[in-house]
Amino acid sequence: MNLVKSIQANKKGILLMLVSSVCVCIGQLLWKLSADHGLLFMLLGFVFYGIGALVMLVAYKFGKLSVLQPLLSMNYVISIVLAALILKEQITILKCIGVLIIIAGVVFIAGGDEE
Repeated sequence: MNLVKSIQANKKGILLMLVSSVCVCIGQLLWKLSADHGLLFMLLGFVFYGIGALVMLVAYKFGKLSVLQPLLSMNYVISIVLAALILKEQITILKCIGVLIIIAGVVFIAGGDEE
């Protein structure tokens, strides 16, 4: 099965898993920010994290575990982007290389599904 067919077969699950990753990362970012901004940020973090977990559970209905579970590694990519944009953290060349390796791995796994 080629990359396009594999992604099509798991499309809804992949999209839901990516939404889950974004929600989980926003939740974790809010937890980090709650150290300076208080309880409301912490509670919002739990809400986003919980939504992410629920979306993840739904995603598993629409794709294979062997394809969807590795997509959770996109959390690392999203976290680095959020850290750079929101927290103004530096992104080094090594982090960029790591992000590219993670993305390549996710593409290979999503496309490596065989019927």
